[in-house]
Amino acid sequence: MDKRKAVASRRWAPTSWQCVLATLCFLVIAHCPILRAQAPGPESEPKSAPPSALPSRVDPKAQELLDQTIGALGGPAFLQAKSQTTRGRIFAISEGVTAGFAPFESTVEFPDKRRFSYGKDKPVILFNDGERGWELDRYGLIGQPAEQIRRWRIATRYGYEGLLRQLIHEPGVLAQAGGSDFIDNLPVRIVEITDAQQVHVKLFVHAVKHLPVRIDYRLPNPQTGEWEEFAEVYGDFRDFQGIQTPMHVTRYLNGDRYSEVYRNSAEYNTAHPANYFTPGG
Repeated sequence: MDKRKAVASRRWAPTSWQCVLATLCFLVIAHCPILRAQAPGPESEPKSAPPSALPSRVDPKAQELLDQTIGALGGPAFLQAKSQTTRGRIFAISEGVTAGFAPFESTVEFPDKRRFSYGKDKPVILFNDGERGWELDRYGLIGQPAEQIRRWRIATRYGYEGLLRQLIHEPGVLAQAGGSDFIDNLPVRIVEITDAQQVHVKLFVHAVKHLPVRIDYRLPNPQTGEWEEFAEVYGDFRDFQGIQTPMHVTRYLNGDRYSEVYRNSAEYNTAHPANYFTPGG
């Protein structure tokens, strides 16, 4: 085996760090056992509603809940934030057991740019800029698999930040109050949202504090056609620059917990060069 093949072999051999990469809780949203390289199809990536879509229909009670949630998160400070940088540790979980963990630093420029590094001595860096994605490690630069990019874009669109900043204002959105319930012994009120692509989302907000507690949504896998059910659970909110930020985020796929993020710091609106979110920036 020549040197180039040896490097490629080391690069693609599954390791605990690759499992961490594949299950990055807050920003990667790719699951090791189901990671597939494929060309994006019509259902493989979320898209904004076309201009000709039906107008939004938001029930007054749902609008009240959404307004209360945005206000609890920081109101104008939350809505007008341009970027977010967080640091902490990320844990990958397999069959209920921690499979790997790593320190991380994540910078997101809303709505869809990211620079994410994880590891200690020679960290791996992930870059995302809309539909484009790259990975830089000790062996060099490669493109992210299409499925990994797809999952990043899904999480960006349907997580609470994308949902409240952008999605609920798109044409063709239907939002209705969904009653009350309990999540992890917390009283919650529910907003049910359907976007122009007919993706159904449930937003659970704390009945008293009005902060997001959980988001559920489901999408078809473009390769198998089977439905995949996603969930994000938020906890330990703290105030940074007037914005309430969850320091603990847990992600589920088809009912199985597969990653958790524990943040220890957060900052908003830090200036970055224009090429910061592409390799070489």
